[in-house]
Amino acid sequence: MSQQTNQLTDWGIQEVSGVGRVEGPIVVVERAGNVGYDEVVEVIDSQGRMRRGRVLEVGEKMAVVEVFSGTSGLTIDGTHIRFLGQSLHIPVAEEMLGRIFDGTGNPIDGGPQPLAGTFSDINGQPINPTARVYPRDYIQTGISAIDGMNTLVMGQKLPLFSGAGLPHDQLAAQIVRQATLGSPAGESSKQAQQFAIVFAAMGVKHDVAEYFRNAFAESGALTRVAMFLNLADDPPVERLVTPRAALTLAEYLAFDRQMHVLVVLTDMTNYCEALRQISNVRGEVPSRKGYPGYLYSDLASLYERTGRVKTSEGSITQIPILTMPSDDITHPVPDLTGYITEGQIVLGRNLNHQNIYPPISVLPSLSRLMKDGIGAGHTRGDHSHLSAQLYAAYAHMQDVRSLASVIGEEELGAVDQQFLKFGRAFEREFVGQSATENRTIEQTLDLGWKLLSMLPKEELTRVSPDEIKRYYKESHDTN
Repeated sequence: MSQQTNQLTDWGIQEVSGVGRVEGPIVVVERAGNVGYDEVVEVIDSQGRMRRGRVLEVGEKMAVVEVFSGTSGLTIDGTHIRFLGQSLHIPVAEEMLGRIFDGTGNPIDGGPQPLAGTFSDINGQPINPTARVYPRDYIQTGISAIDGMNTLVMGQKLPLFSGAGLPHDQLAAQIVRQATLGSPAGESSKQAQQFAIVFAAMGVKHDVAEYFRNAFAESGALTRVAMFLNLADDPPVERLVTPRAALTLAEYLAFDRQMHVLVVLTDMTNYCEALRQISNVRGEVPSRKGYPGYLYSDLASLYERTGRVKTSEGSITQIPILTMPSDDITHPVPDLTGYITEGQIVLGRNLNHQNIYPPISVLPSLSRLMKDGIGAGHTRGDHSHLSAQLYAAYAHMQDVRSLASVIGEEELGAVDQQFLKFGRAFEREFVGQSATENRTIEQTLDLGWKLLSMLPKEELTRVSPDEIKRYYKESHDTN
């Protein structure tokens, strides 16, 4: 096999005829000089058909190329590699909202290629930490378990930890439909600002992709959603590009067009599986459960493309969704995600078995930025104390429930029985709501006080006497 190199100096493009080895989605190119890491390449087969890829590794007169659409049909002698001398750029435009694209940004909805005067690097631009603005404005999702207990803040990255068979897709679609930049409780005259949505699906089945497409279209949200779809039968290598392409558009909308953008990424576990597959093909030394040692930094390169900056009125808020293998929250993907992001929303299988939707487990869920986005001027002055009291009461109810399973509910004291009834009502009425119910923050907080009124006043130690006087209404209805 002979390789020929042709340097086209007019455009800075280098061509190589023939490759050294083809293995899985990887092509090893020998005698390739002046090639840069992450450089985009065009791979042309013997029939003249072109597919794109990027440089994963460079050495002396050698380059390892990752082909996005796979290497099926490529031969060693009949393959031509064209190095383009730059990293992968995609066109970005505001007109991409309302459109559906594949994982690399090509339209798949039958419409034309969007006219774009701007091409952006899919790796994004580094943000100076001193230019970041601390997130303080809350986002109203209309879901009480999130708004009341784990408030999402504009510019935050708050992942959704789920499991196989749980309704995370349904919950994600509901958040996309309902998410607005909230105004303080009691100030409904203010127009709540809707978000532009960038939705990226990685390795999802066709029926899941169709569900999201129909859900957005039926609700009218599709006009403000840009969808990037990498399906289960698409090349796994493309999954590594999909979230980066989506985030590149989000950065353009937020920082160039001054828009508030909500980015939903599902399923990050599929993304990490593709990363592990490529790492194994390259022969890298595996880390935990076979994932590469750089999994943390790779995930951080996606999650940290979130936030607000001083030079723009726009923002990027990110909700990554991942399914925990065997519901194991210590698995490397949720474990590392939890370190990088600012909390997590955890879906519980026990609640799902009770037909409670959304089955959000309150106790392991957390929003680390919640304290800065609630209270007077944001939601309501009693929000912080109310959420703390609901959390404490529900946690105590879990202890009482464990005791009742041993000695029987009828042997519990009167107060403990009240806590049990409070817990059941909390799960059924506060956590549980229909997939079409969009609660305001005022409704969520009032519902929280209604449930706390099922408990004796002396048990409410996290709220102030003034708050009890104003909002507590003693209830004798414990059914």
